[in-house]
Parts: sequence; structure tokens; C-alpha cells
Amino acid sequence: MVDRAKMATDDIPLDDKAKRMRDLLSSFYYPYHGSSPKAHSNYENLDSINSASFDPEHYMNLLVQKSNLEELLRKHVEMAAEIKNLDTDLQMLVYENYNKFISATDAIKWMKSNIVGMEANMEQLLDKIMSVQSRSDRVNTSLFEKREHIEKLHRTRNLLRKVQFIYDLPARLAKCIKSEAYADAVKFYIGAMPIFKAYGDSSFQDCKGASEDAIIIILKNLQGKLFSDSESIQARAEAAVLLKQLDFPVDSLQAKLLEKLERSLGDLQLKTNEIVNVLREPNDPSKQGKGFDSIPGIGHEVSVHGFAEAIRAYRVIFPDSESQLIKLAQNLVIKHFEITEQRVKRRISSTNFLGALRAIWDDVLLMDGVLSEAALSNFSLEVAHATVKKYVASTFTYLLQDISDALLKVKVSPKEAAEEHPLQVALEASKNTVLQGSMDVLLDFRQLLDDELGLLVKLRAFIIDWVQEGFQDFFKSLDGCFLLLSGRKNSSSQDQGFSEGALGEKVLAGLVLVLAQLFVFIEQTAIPRISEEIAVSFSSGGARGHENGHVFVSGEICQLFQLGGEKLLHHYINIRTRRVSTLLRKRFTTPNWVKHKEPREVHMFVDLFLQELKAVDSEVKQILPEGLLRKHQRSDSNGSTNSSRSNALLDDKMSRSNTQKARSQLLETHLAKLFKQKVEIFTKVEYTQESVETTIVKLCLKSLQEYVRLQTFNRSGFQQIQLDIHFLRTLLKENIEAEEAIDFLLDEVIVAASERCLDPIPLEPPILDKLVQVKLAKSKGT
Repeated sequence: MVDRAKMATDDIPLDDKAKRMRDLLSSFYYPYHGSSPKAHSNYENLDSINSASFDPEHYMNLLVQKSNLEELLRKHVEMAAEIKNLDTDLQMLVYENYNKFISATDAIKWMKSNIVGMEANMEQLLDKIMSVQSRSDRVNTSLFEKREHIEKLHRTRNLLRKVQFIYDLPARLAKCIKSEAYADAVKFYIGAMPIFKAYGDSSFQDCKGASEDAIIIILKNLQGKLFSDSESIQARAEAAVLLKQLDFPVDSLQAKLLEKLERSLGDLQLKTNEIVNVLREPNDPSKQGKGFDSIPGIGHEVSVHGFAEAIRAYRVIFPDSESQLIKLAQNLVIKHFEITEQRVKRRISSTNFLGALRAIWDDVLLMDGVLSEAALSNFSLEVAHATVKKYVASTFTYLLQDISDALLKVKVSPKEAAEEHPLQVALEASKNTVLQGSMDVLLDFRQLLDDELGLLVKLRAFIIDWVQEGFQDFFKSLDGCFLLLSGRKNSSSQDQGFSEGALGEKVLAGLVLVLAQLFVFIEQTAIPRISEEIAVSFSSGGARGHENGHVFVSGEICQLFQLGGEKLLHHYINIRTRRVSTLLRKRFTTPNWVKHKEPREVHMFVDLFLQELKAVDSEVKQILPEGLLRKHQRSDSNGSTNSSRSNALLDDKMSRSNTQKARSQLLETHLAKLFKQKVEIFTKVEYTQESVETTIVKLCLKSLQEYVRLQTFNRSGFQQIQLDIHFLRTLLKENIEAEEAIDFLLDEVIVAASERCLDPIPLEPPILDKLVQVKLAKSKGT
């Protein structure tokens, strides 16, 4: 901008003062003023007016060539305003510098006026300093002789004290021996040694001899303390230090002293065992709250402090015994964890386990203070890794044992089952054990995570993974345990503990049903609840990391228990069906059906069959919920629309009295089967009372049909089968809702008997009804 002002003033003659002012301003704002103004004359850009090599003539030529008259007038107005502003700024700059110069002038005048009298004051101060120095020299000179005399008397006094100490040393040593203050005695004797070495053969010969005799006694007493088993570790260590101060060759005693220290470590471990014994009965109220914070714990703490002090002393006595001391300290930590692992095997609460770890960690920190080279913190972390992992695994093992014990109590008679509903009690107890036991286990593990103990803080990531992995393995083991209790899985060496009470006897059908429903509860309730708790407290911060996924996969476990529940439900049905099949086999293989006598009453096997169905009904009502029975679907056919027609046709044909009609009845029965509606007999089994009972009845009737097909009947045998089936039809209709399927299967049994009969003449319906009523009356009377 200054260049523009310069351009405006080039046409006006300047005096020397104005020219000099312009040069000064140019030199301040433009350091390139020394360069040639024509260095860059070939400017074609109009914006180069502020450059140091600006050429006004060339600029004007370019401006005239590139601009019209209106633009030149506008440029003139702009430049005039800018020149005016620059003049104003320049004037303000001059005024500001002028004010600064005036202020500097005033400051110089003020300083000059104040310095005028300073030289006189400085001369007076120098005179006073010289006067004080001369008087101090005179005082020092006058007191020099007295000071020398006082220092000489002080040295004499100290010497006399030392001499008196030497003469009193034998008496002092005797008093120390009498009071067993051997540390003071050694300190006194070592303090007198320089004097004895200098004057012990002349002036203080008697004192030296008496002192040496006393020291010999002290050496003997210290050696006695060192090897005395009745003395504490601290006392023996102190004796060794004193002997070493007296130049006694204690290095030769190193092996024996370290052996004593190792023996003391064994005594310390025995005290630790006593502490653990306090925790052996967790259910004893008299011992509740006694742990590592109880009175035995205080004794343990004192013993560990003593052991630490002994190690500190041994390091001073034997500097080269560091490796042996490190080994002893590590053995102490190992023994502590071994004792804790033994207690874990016998079951230990999380509170007591935390107390054990806290006591061990306190010992580790104490030993680190006296033997940092052992790095017991890192060493104990490695050992604790295995101990804590075993604790987590044992917790799941005991939970599995509790669930198994609750299920093994299911041993009841049919009478008790009808009166007290023990299966329902066992199921509820097992549900509570699984869910509440799992929640308690998670709470115990949460205490491990929340505890700020340094040992557990370092293992926190591993604990999270162990808990997830433990629950995954726990549910897999639980599935195997349930299958073992149900009899579907053979016992192995690892499962013997769960099956000792069950495998010696036949598996109870009720227990299998309880297990099947327990599978459903675990799949639908327990696993989602546990998964939610794990997601809240044990899902982040694991050692595996998020990229490796979670160890606990709830979907896999749910699928496992879903399949297991279905297997056990079918297993229960098979157990009940096999018992009925055994009954039917005895019924049909024992008599000679070709020589069977005329039927007089319903056979006893029907009562036994109904008893089995009654037992099934009692069990399912205790365990399974009620549900809507699935209606059996019939396929489209050109036959009749209901099963009663086939039954009426069959009854009508059985009422014919001659053999020819009976034989034609067989033919017509076959024809009726062809045109009869098809019935869906076997459907998917559901977890409801009706579904299970109906399936068992269907399977039993199917077995009855197969046994009938294997025999050959005379007329009486066929009529006995007809009577039994008629009685069963009457009672089953009252209890089983799937009437169509039951009627179909009962009809199949009659048809199979007629096919295998030599003379299939049926009983008259009135006779059948009369015999059935007699049986019913007898059953009600009993």
C-alpha cells in the first residue's frame, strides 16, 4: 500500500526531508528496497502494484490498454480513497512513535534525577562494612586462645570417657550375659575393638583379657541358641547374625541352619492344615464364620511373619543362599494351594474359598517384601490358575451330584404314588435344584469376579471362560446323567457315582417320565434364564476374545435337551408297553387254546392290564399337563361314515347260530375292512396326559392283536377273546378319548381271533352283556 502512496507523489517535487522519510519507511516495510526497480519491469498483471519492483509507467500503459473510460474513472476514485487512507495511517503511525519517544525521554530524565545521590550512599555503606569487619577480626583474635583451650579440654573429656568405657567393659559384658542381652554385649565389644587393637597389649591388657573371657562365654551361649530346637526362628537367626559380627565362621553351619528353616516350614504347613480343618463341616452352626479370619488364622499369620523374618535374617547371614530360600518360599505357596485343592475336592463354599485365596495372597505379598527375587506374585498366579479352574469344575460336579441325588430319591410304591404324589414332588424338587442351584453357582462365581484380590483380578478373563465352558460341559454331562438314570445309557467309570443307587434295580417308569418333563423344563426355562445371566455378567472380558465367540452356546444345549426329552418320553411309553407285552405273552402262551373251555368270566389278565393303565394314569397326571387330544383324521372313502356301522355289522354276523353263517361272517368281515374308513392310529406323541395314555393303549392293543395272530383257537377260546375284548371296550371308552382308534384296534383283535379260529361262532350279545355286568359288579364289590 505504501507503493501506491509513492506512485501518487512521484509527480510532485519532494524536499530532502520528505524523501528521507519515504526511504526510511520503505526500508522498514520492504526489505528488498536495494534491488533494481527495473528487475521485473515486464509485468502484465495489474495486481503487481504492491511488489518491490513495481513500474508505474508500464502499469499505466497496461491499465489504459485493458480498461475503458468508465473503469479508469472508477479506478481513479478507488486509488484516491486508498491514498487518503494511507496518509491517515501514516500520520497515526508518526503520532504513535512520537508519543513513545516522549515517554522514553521522560523515563530517562526520572532515572537521571534518582541516581544523583546514590554514589554518596554507597560510599557510606562501604565504610560501615569495613568497620564491622575490623571489629570482628579483633574479637576473633582475642578469643582464639580460649577457644583452643576449650577444644583441648573437650578432646580430653572424650578420651577419658573412652578410657572409662574400656575399664567398665568387663562389668558391662557380665551384666549382659546375666540378662542375656547378647546384642548389646556384641555392640559394646565391637565398639572397644579399635582401642584393644591399639593399646590392648600395654595399657588395657587386663581389660582386654577380661573382655575376651566374657566374649568366649557369649560365643558359647550364642551357639547354644543357634542349635536349640526350643528357640524360635527369630532368636536363632539373631544369634547367627551376632556370631557373624564376632567373626565366628558361621558359613560352615549354613546347611544345618537351612535344614532347620525347612523343618519350620513343615510346622507352618501343619498349622495351615488346622485352619482348613475348621472349614470341614460347613453345615455346623458352631463353626460358621470360622475361616482364615478366625483365631487359627491369626496364629497362621504370626507364623508366616516369623518365617518371613527368618528368611530376611538368613539372607543377611548367607548371601549366597538366595536360590535355596526362593525354593523354600515357592514350596510354601505350592503347599498352600495343595491344601486348598484338597478342600475343594471335599466341597467348599465361595466365601471360604475366597478366604483361602486371600490368606495365600497375603502370604505372597509378605514374602515378596523380604524376597523379591522369588517373584512369588507371578509364581502364585501360575499355581492359582489350576486351583481356581479346579474349583469352578468341582462346583459344577457338585451341582450335578445334587441333581442326581434329588432324582435317586424317586422310589415309591404304587400305593404311595396314588396318595402322596411323590413324582410331582420329585419333579418340583429337581426343577428347583437345577434352576436355583445354577443361580447359586453363578452367584458364587460372580463373587470371584467382583472381588478385588490381586490374584483374582489377574485371572478374571480366565474365570469368565471357565464359567461359560463349565456350563456347556455341565449341561452335556447332565444329559448323559439323565440318560444313565433312565436306563438308556450304560454306566461308565466316570458315571458310576451317579448310578450306584439306580442301576442295581430296574429303572422306575415314573423316574423316566420325571426326567422327560425335566428335560422340557431345562430347555424352555432353565437354559434361557441361565443364558440371560451369563450374558449380563460373564459375556465380556474373556481370555478367548469376541473374535473367537462364546464358549456357552445355548442353542446347541436347547437342541440337545429337546431331543433328549423326546427320547425319554418314548422310552417311558416303551417301558410301560413292554410290561403289558410281557403280561400278554404269558396270557397267550400258557393255555392250550385249541382245548379251551367255555368262558365263564372275564380273564384275570384284563384286570392286570387295567392296573397297568391305572398306574400310567396316576404317573402322567402327576407330571404332564392336560391337553387337547389330537383328533384322528379319516381319509375320504366310499364306505360308511362311522365306525358303528362296522361294529353293528360285526355283531349281527356274530348272532347267527350256524357254522355256515359264521364262515360267511368271516368273508363279510374282510369285506367290511376293505370299505371301512382308514383311521390314523399312531400320531406324534405330545407332552400331555391324553397323548401319552392314548399312545400306550394303542401300542398295547396292537401287541394284543399280534399275539392273537400267533395262536389257533377253538370256539371257546375265540369266545373268551370276544368276552375279554368286550369288557375292555366298555372300560376303555370311559377313560380314553380316542374312541375311534380304540374301537378300530379292538375290532382288529376280534377279526384276528376269528381268522385264527377253527369254529368262529361268537357269543350272543345278551350273554356278553350278562358276563360283563357280573364282572363289573364283582369289581365294585371288591
